[in-house]
Amino acid sequence: MAQFKFILWLAYWYLQTEIFEFEWDQGNSSKSLSKHGVSTEEVESVFSLRLAVPLGRQTSPEVAEERLCLLGPSRKGQMLSVVFTLRKDRIRPISSRPASRRERKLYEEIRQKIKNL
Repeated sequence: MAQFKFILWLAYWYLQTEIFEFEWDQGNSSKSLSKHGVSTEEVESVFSLRLAVPLGRQTSPEVAEERLCLLGPSRKGQMLSVVFTLRKDRIRPISSRPASRRERKLYEEIRQKIKNL
């Protein structure tokens, strides 16, 4: 039940936040581009389009700072998995990559359930 409540909180936060502010460091801003071809602008568009679904928080491996995950389309139409943390009301992306086939299927299933509510 705790994970369900957390996902509801993450969904509420995502839908209610009016303006997303981002904090990029040199390593994270270039890592996703070089490894996966995903730019910082594309990552930010996943948030601003408001079509993403929350997957929850990272539980393994354990890390000092809570990591969250959203799955959603970018402005380029690419489905992305974005892992991030919240720091002082700013989003600090940790990694982003194209969603796997399994993740794309999960996204479609969740969006369909939302439509049917």
